Amino acid sequence: MAKSPAWQRKEGKSPSGGLNEAGRRSAKAQGMNLKRPQPEGGSRKSSFCARMTGMKRKLTGSATAADPNSRINKALRKWDC
Repeated sequence: MAKSPAWQRKEGKSPSGGLNEAGRRSAKAQGMNLKRPQPEGGSRKSSFCARMTGMKRKLTGSATAADPNSRINKALRKWDC
């Protein structure tokens, strides 16, 4: 039985949100081009924050949006959104 890629499993995810280096490497092996978070600013940060804030508003339930340990809230914190 084949294992799923690391980016889909716990060992590829960072406890503080997003993917860790192992997760990014496994995603790259599947043809994805993922980069580290850019919390210091720049165009990637602006784009990410705008996109994810909109997703949080439209695609999450009230319990997930209020939960500080949800994946979306962890990612927004990591990017300083």
